[in-house]
Amino acid sequence: MNIFNKTRLIFSFFLTIISFCAYSQANVFKVTLDAGHGDHDFGAVYSGRIEKNIALAIVLKVGKILEASPNVDVIYTRKTDVFIDLVERANIANRANSNIFVSIHCNANKNTAADGTETYVMGLSKVASNLEAAKKENSVITLEKDYKRKYEGYDPNSPESMIGMTLMQEEYLDNSISLADKIEANFDRLGKKLRQGGVKQAPFMVLHKAYMPRVLVETGFVSNPTEGNILNSEDGQNDIAKAIAEAILSYKSEYFGSGVPEIADARPARDTSTPKKPKADPVVSAKNAPKGTFYKVQLIASIKKTPLDPKNFKGLKNVTMLYENNIYKYFYQETSDYEAAKKYLQEAKSKGYGASFLTATKDGEKISIQDATK
Repeated sequence: MNIFNKTRLIFSFFLTIISFCAYSQANVFKVTLDAGHGDHDFGAVYSGRIEKNIALAIVLKVGKILEASPNVDVIYTRKTDVFIDLVERANIANRANSNIFVSIHCNANKNTAADGTETYVMGLSKVASNLEAAKKENSVITLEKDYKRKYEGYDPNSPESMIGMTLMQEEYLDNSISLADKIEANFDRLGKKLRQGGVKQAPFMVLHKAYMPRVLVETGFVSNPTEGNILNSEDGQNDIAKAIAEAILSYKSEYFGSGVPEIADARPARDTSTPKKPKADPVVSAKNAPKGTFYKVQLIASIKKTPLDPKNFKGLKNVTMLYENNIYKYFYQETSDYEAAKKYLQEAKSKGYGASFLTATKDGEKISIQDATK
């Protein structure tokens, strides 16, 4: 082999290595884990059970599991007992270009019998209990320096004031709900240890400016003696961390695949067969949508295409599909009657679609439920 060929071979080898490294970096799934509270912000405290310590312990355990998984990069908002501004927690995730943001907390209630997990997505819920949860967590901003200037226009005692602020909730809502649903489903498998409370919406400031799918996990009530002791125990934290980590990995697998590059022949075989006309997908679109305002129940969003047979949707009929932004969205029923739509939503939830929600369109264009009901 002459010098020229050797040089070319070495050059090609380095190009291959560089390309593979670039591909690997592009396929790294980035997760930002946020342990609520910290330092002088203790969070909820009951009988020696301190929220800031429990949240950090669970986050570190979740991170350890994820770091042992291929193609996963874990970013922490804090790994020690320090105080981080709420907006900075989101900025950490944004600067890292994270794929998801998971904030971990503990719940508390004056009623010490209250129990169960809850996983929240960003939203302007008017449910009093959800707003109260947001109010409790958002009040942390009063511990920040110059918070009135940083959060101008926002009143931590009135989560509804966030309605007047710029929100980027719609773009990531579907994926956030999918992640939250996976977390709550895993909590449900813990059985008697923790009661699964479900997926909910609330205007949490820590989720407000994280521009990616994001959830806030209330891992249980430290105010409940039985549940609080589970949260404060090594075994309990390990169980909770495993449930959250496995949900994150399931989300990664569904939306991002394995991340392992496929090696293809550089010279694909020539196809000499007569090309077949592809079948049209039974999807809905704005072009063929009827005029007027209509409601649908969104069941799930997935990168997987599923045949629209009732057996694939727990017996539900009249399911349609929309392919949008590389995601298949599956909807149940369609009606111009809002009251009927709410009944369809309850039916979907009773079938096991706990994270399902109502969507609205006008002349085929998506609008908010608030605008639709005006």
